[in-house]
Amino acid sequence: MRTAYRTCPLCEAVCGLRLTLDGERVVSVTGDKDDPFSKGYMCPKGASLGRLDEDPDRLTSPMVREGESWRRADWDEAFAYVARRLDAVIAEHGRDALALYYGNPTFHTMAGILYRGPLAMALGTRNVFSASTVDQMPKHVASGLMTGDPWAVAVPDLDRTDHLLIIGANPAVSNGSLCAAPDFAGRMRRIRERGGRIVVVDPRRTRTAELADEHVFVRPGSDPALLFAMVHTLLTEDLDTIRVPVAGLDRLRELAAAFTPEQVAPYCGVDAGTIRRLARELAAAPTAAVYARIGTCTAEFGTLAQWLVDVLNVLTGNFDRAGGAMYAKPATAEVHKSPEPFTAGRWHSRVRGFPETLGEFPAATMVDEIEQPGPGQVRALVTVAGNPVLSTPDGDRLDRALDGLDFMVAVDPYLNETTRHADVILPPPRTLQMPHYDFLISTIQVRNYARYSPAVLPLEPGQRSEAEIMERLTLIAMGLGAEADPSGLPEQMLSQLIEAIPVTTRAELEGYDGPDLLLDAMLRMGPYGLTREKLLGHPNGLDLGPLEPRLGEILKTPSEWVELAPGPLAEDTGRLRAAMSRPPAPMVLIGRRHLRSNNSWMHNVPRLTGGTNRCTLQIHPDDQARLGLGERARITSASGALEVELEPTDTIMPGVVSLPHGWGHRNTGQRLAADRAGVNVNELTGGAVDVPSGNAVFNGVPVTLSACT
Repeated sequence: MRTAYRTCPLCEAVCGLRLTLDGERVVSVTGDKDDPFSKGYMCPKGASLGRLDEDPDRLTSPMVREGESWRRADWDEAFAYVARRLDAVIAEHGRDALALYYGNPTFHTMAGILYRGPLAMALGTRNVFSASTVDQMPKHVASGLMTGDPWAVAVPDLDRTDHLLIIGANPAVSNGSLCAAPDFAGRMRRIRERGGRIVVVDPRRTRTAELADEHVFVRPGSDPALLFAMVHTLLTEDLDTIRVPVAGLDRLRELAAAFTPEQVAPYCGVDAGTIRRLARELAAAPTAAVYARIGTCTAEFGTLAQWLVDVLNVLTGNFDRAGGAMYAKPATAEVHKSPEPFTAGRWHSRVRGFPETLGEFPAATMVDEIEQPGPGQVRALVTVAGNPVLSTPDGDRLDRALDGLDFMVAVDPYLNETTRHADVILPPPRTLQMPHYDFLISTIQVRNYARYSPAVLPLEPGQRSEAEIMERLTLIAMGLGAEADPSGLPEQMLSQLIEAIPVTTRAELEGYDGPDLLLDAMLRMGPYGLTREKLLGHPNGLDLGPLEPRLGEILKTPSEWVELAPGPLAEDTGRLRAAMSRPPAPMVLIGRRHLRSNNSWMHNVPRLTGGTNRCTLQIHPDDQARLGLGERARITSASGALEVELEPTDTIMPGVVSLPHGWGHRNTGQRLAADRAGVNVNELTGGAVDVPSGNAVFNGVPVTLSACT
């Protein structure tokens, strides 16, 4: 028996875990009480890390498809096959025929995040897609347009705020999203214990809403109108207290004039008096923070909603202020950031003309690029830790389109709904066989903190690290072949780091290679003067103090002020005004998050698939009775139809139904998931996107319900 300490890599909360192992088997997982950030908290996902890591359905060697069957291959054969087939596509169709898709887990592994950029550059294609445009891109675009830095995401200073307004988020279940906060529910309780107030605005009475002082039902997708009416109230009643340098205040007043509480109330389903009270309470609180998340991001006006969240934080004097919305200061140098102000639309997608954002096209148009013939049609696809058939719009259509590719390679531990179309699957090792450090998550923590977890288990003979898999795939994409030395890539990346931020030298980093080499360099270049060795001496994590004002370091707009009315967003308000005049859809669909689930890859572990973690359609009992529905119903949208089990509940507002994402499993390589398949909600979501960001629209989708025949 032995004990190991580990950061949980299964969501954004970065909880510290204490693992007890018997040989290579995890006997128990408990929260690490000595972790200064999570303080012993963990959720059911973290408690199941051992079972997830030991899943017998995980692939352990490369797989090569031959017709409809699969065979095991050794690594050299697999890489040689990838090089031969990828080179053939490039030779015949050019690099414009290549595409790359990154899934959510790449944000939670060292190699995944470090080699994302190099692999995309090596492929030499503009057809780059990721889970960012089915999740969070509106926040990056809004932040980029307001401050010039799309990676600077302000988070609520939960541990010091007096008033928290949560819109379209369920952090008691998600543990915070774009807001890393272990035990978010406990932090909410402590806000109330110290006399603070919490208000939740959501179409469902979620677990988060049950912990709040007040829950306000709102029609899905109408959040920016509600926020605009609150802005209108603050400005017309002279309740604004601005403490940061701003530009565009007069233009913001002009835009807000069309969104009086009386004009907005019928559209969002919240009466004018409540809207005014919410604004006044926010302004009157000693400190306050507004936080909105995926329910608002994945909607028709996602970027407007994220913009107005921070506009409210600015107007109430709570932007970059203790107890308000603040920026974390990560321990590593923030080398992913561009020194230039944010711009988008440097190039456009071939079929639908979508502008590029942060080097990506909307995931919603990936299927178009595969299906549409002509110069530049996607003929080969690389996926890394992603299952877009279940996680991106028009899933059934994408499933069919993948069959038409000339070649596909996937870096993934599972044979799933997407990777079953691949010609080669390259499985990374078990989670506990990889080192762990959260590079990007550290930029959205509610307290400054750093923790490094070395690999708990060694690689088996003949196994390849995730880093080597990504390195060799990158070198193949560069045209250097399957035999190129993978160690050259991190050395090249290090040289670029040292040239960009000349704070350290290669000689100081002896003894490290791959991701550990790059981590040590980035820590040495960071603001705290840390090293990998020092973090190894603090296996429970290192507290780096509360958030501090740092807007001066963040701002890079041409005006050097916070832009309250950026041009693209001011222009998009016309689309919102037009939507307010449309007749509301009788029924709309929204998503749902489960505490014991995260996207599509956690349904193969028994302890994570029971209880309330089921693929059901939540519906208000009045709607069920009005429509004459039984235990099951047929739900139809403009893009598809499904038959699904109903779950009547008064926690959802009438006129709204809710179906969780990540389900719809097929009989692939995940046996338990296939036995509890559920349905794929993305057969109901088409190619609609939020215009400024290209983010997919999953919430507020018009649907009809009918009895099953």
